Order: sequence, then structure tokens, then C-alpha cells
Amino acid sequence: MAAASTTTRTLLLFSPFKTSLTSSSSYSFHNFPKLPFSPFKTTTSTYTYCCYHSTQSISQSQSSPSPRLNNNNNVIDILQQRGLIESLTSPDLHDAAAATVSNSPLKVYCGFDPTAESLHLGNLLGIIVLSWFHRLGHQPVALIGGATARVGDPSGKSLERPDLDLDSLRRNTLGIESTIARILSENSVILNNYDWWKEVKLLDFLKDVGKYARVGTMMAKESVKKRLESEQGMSYTEFTYQLLQGYDFLHLYKNEGVRVQIGGSDQWGNITAGTELIRKVLQVEKGAYGLTFPLLLKSDGTKFGKSEDGAIWLSPAMFSPYKFYQYFFSVPDSDVVRFLKMLTFLELEEIEELEGEMGRVGYVPNTAQRRLAEEVTRFVHGEGGLMEAIKATKALRPGAETKLDWETIEGIAEDVPSCSLKYDQVVNVQLVELSVSAGLFESKSAARRLLKQGGLYLNNSRVDGEDKRIEAEDIVDGKVVLLSAGKKNKVLVRIS
Repeated sequence: MAAASTTTRTLLLFSPFKTSLTSSSSYSFHNFPKLPFSPFKTTTSTYTYCCYHSTQSISQSQSSPSPRLNNNNNVIDILQQRGLIESLTSPDLHDAAAATVSNSPLKVYCGFDPTAESLHLGNLLGIIVLSWFHRLGHQPVALIGGATARVGDPSGKSLERPDLDLDSLRRNTLGIESTIARILSENSVILNNYDWWKEVKLLDFLKDVGKYARVGTMMAKESVKKRLESEQGMSYTEFTYQLLQGYDFLHLYKNEGVRVQIGGSDQWGNITAGTELIRKVLQVEKGAYGLTFPLLLKSDGTKFGKSEDGAIWLSPAMFSPYKFYQYFFSVPDSDVVRFLKMLTFLELEEIEELEGEMGRVGYVPNTAQRRLAEEVTRFVHGEGGLMEAIKATKALRPGAETKLDWETIEGIAEDVPSCSLKYDQVVNVQLVELSVSAGLFESKSAARRLLKQGGLYLNNSRVDGEDKRIEAEDIVDGKVVLLSAGKKNKVLVRIS
């Protein structure tokens, strides 16, 4: 049943820019049911908005609006269903996404500061959300922070980022541009904020932007408060970062028609700085939106995206497709369904089927993990990278029938410990002795013990005889020998 009520507009209270209301406006706090467009996360089943009311009357349901999850063509609905929305600056983004897809698509941007030569797994959610917008008819824009990387975003950091020299910035920028172009192909526009920041003068920036910033609000940001309370403190340079990112959104809105900024949940303050700056400078009440997605965490609350060797890089030169595939293949059962929803584009019905199979008798362990690894590896490294990873996985499994060749071994060479030995140090040498000299075992007795247990492999073939000696034909393509102790411990012997 419909009834008249007042229009509700959302105020962004945590922006660093001052806001003002007319004297006729009235404040009130309301609790609404948990909806896909709720901007403030709480620990209860409701979300809190601070709103003011205008006198305009519209027709709507007396009850709280219900989640609009039945329209599979609205990107906001899909992102919510897959757990990819943490906060929205306004519920109007849902309607904007629906209204513009058939007329003029939304332009949506995500920023990536070039602080390393490659993006890492923590950046992948931003690329996935951009890709979802594109799949639903919108235009993704990737912004490389060639200027902001010189300052460093303090969000989530306990220490100030080290300064980057110009050569490192250029190298990092090229690497990240290459990664984004490879993953999103022709689907995205890639810009660099240094292209406009190099023309901005300090006095003009203070006059045009700084006058809208409230220092108290800026200091109230959680990331700022933590740093100010720490022994290291915070430099003025880092303190101004939120203004720089806010100005990026203003520039893109005004000059490129970009209306939406997305980012991780730690970017909420920086994103709202941009939406408020647009509202104040351009006198635009609606039209600029922000969306944040949750951080990628494991079920135990720890951050997902780190290996024993450090970050999970998206560049194949820094983290091979084989190793990337193996990382996702090892995801625990408690996380795999959630990651299938967040990190792949599989239909939810198919994911639910996989989840159901996991609880049935006869389920083959790691079936869901294998699908996750295949889908994410294909998205990041393409079909060729996936095939390389699968081929290496099969070939490097002890006892596998797949014949090893140099091309397959070369694909995983950086991921396996190796040593170099001369030809006469390998050929006609006992396998037990070679496995010790190559570093696979600490002693011959340990090697013999595993051999007797059936756990010592030469080029994936199990060795049963203690007297086995390396022959010329055991050297793969005349270049390498692969030794394995069980399924995981391997050493690559290069013939020098």
C-alpha cells in the first residue's frame, strides 16, 4: 500500500569538506532494514543514516523499501548478491545504474597507485568490480596514480611509504598499465593523474580546494587518528592525500564524465572527499557516487593474498601462472564458496551446485578449489596462462603419466629450488648421491629411507632400486633433471 512521504537525501557526514543546510531543513536519524545500498556498516541488523528532509512529497510504500535483487541486469544488485559491496554513498546509484545502461553508460573508475612493478591480489577485487560494470554495459576507467604515488596513501599503513624515485615510478607505471590492459583488454580506459597534476599550482589548489576542507573532519579519519597516536606520527604530505584523491574525482567528473568511484573499504574517507568536493565546487547535489567493496579476508579473519614468499602478484613475470593456480587450489573448504562468488563470474546457481556437492558422499576433494583456480587464473592470465598452469600441475605431480619437456619445466623453474651441476657430476652418479648433492636431502640415509618407502622420484617416475644411476636419457632435453621427495619437495638440477 502506497502513501505519501518526504524525500530522503543522504548526508556524507565523514567527508573532510564542509556542508550546509538551509534553515528549513530538519535533521533526523532513521534505522532502515539492511539493504544492498546501505552505506554505513553496523553490527546489528539495521544501518544508520543521517538524513534531512525537504518538503517535496513522493509516493512510496509506508514500509521500508525492499531489496531489489530480482533484476539481474542491475550491476548493484549483482555486486550485492556476490558480497562485493561494503558501502554506497547513496542509494540513488542503484537507479542511476539502471537508468543509464540503456542510454548513456556510467563511467566508473578505480585508482591504482604505482608503488610496485605489479598489482597484487589485494587489487584484484577492484578489477573484478570494474569488469562487472563493463559486463552490465558501463564504461570502466583505471586511474594510475602517477602523482599520488609520490605522496603515498596512509590508509591502512602504520608507517609512511618510502619515497619512489622517478625511474621506479615510470617502471611501476608501465608494469601496472600492462597488467590492467592484459586483464581488461580493450574494455577499459587507462588514465594517469600525473597528466593533470603536473599543471596544478599550489596556490590555486589551496584556493580552489583547500577552502572546502575542514581540518577537524580530516583529523577524525580513523587512519589519520591511528597514525597521530603512534610514535611515528604523520607528515603533512600524507595528511593531504585525501584532498588529492578527492580532486582526482572532481577532475574526472568534470572533464571525463566519470560519475562513480570504487575502492576498498579503507578508501571510504577518500571517496567521500571526492563526492563532497564535486557537490561543493560544481554545485551538484546528485550525480557523483562512491562504492566500496570489502577487504578480501579468510574465514579466520586474516588477510587473503599473501604466500610464504610474500604478495601474490598479478604479473606472470613476478608470480607464475602455475604458482598463482596452486595458491587458489589450496584454499580451504571454509573459504572456497565465498571466493567463488567474489572472485569469479560463474552463475550463482552453479556455485550453489558446487557447494551442495561438497556435502555429499562421493565428493572428490578440491573439486570446488579446482574450479576456483581455473576461473581466477583464466581471468588474470588468460587461456594460455591457465593451460600453462594446468599442464605444469599435471606434469609435476609425482607418478603422472605426462611426459616432461623443457618448455613445461621452464614454466615453473622459478617456483622450484634449483642448483647447477656439471654434466659429469650428474651422469652415471647414483640417484641417492645426487639427491644429497642437489640439496633434496641432508644425508644419504634419509634419501634411502624415503626411497624404500616409495617416495623418491626422478622426473616424476618413482624409483624403487637403490642402485639407480642417472643416465644421459634421464636428462630432460639435455638440460635438466627433476628430483622429487614426496609430492611437494622438489629440486631442479640444471646441467651447466
